[in-house]
Amino acid sequence: MSTIYIDIVSAEKEIFSGEVEMVFAPAIMGEIGIAPGHAALITQLAPGEVRVKHSEGNEEGFYVSGGMLEIQPKIVTILSDTAVRAEDLDEAAVLKAKEEAERQLHDKEAGMDYATALAQTAEFAAQLQAIQRLRKRSGR
Repeated sequence: MSTIYIDIVSAEKEIFSGEVEMVFAPAIMGEIGIAPGHAALITQLAPGEVRVKHSEGNEEGFYVSGGMLEIQPKIVTILSDTAVRAEDLDEAAVLKAKEEAERQLHDKEAGMDYATALAQTAEFAAQLQAIQRLRKRSGR
């Protein structure tokens, strides 16, 4: 079975590094599937879930806040300001933060920049989607 090497790196540390069978990433124009031998590509990432499929068939998810994706024939590199394992996301904290961002988005007197509040709302929605996909895959 052919594999591809992937590095997922946040601003603070390396989150994942290793050989996988397939990578799925939230490119800015939609989800992209990356198999060994994929054509070279550099693109922006949207906030969302990066999934890696291991040779054993199981998938592992990672949340990224956006960033850059570089694909070479034998290596995939994901650079993101924020990257965490999907299983490490705290759903209650994300829901609370999303509600606060939505409140500020609608509160004209909060003094928050509209674009910032909108970006935060989208990021928290992507985190919740990553949590829900993880639950669905694990049957929780």
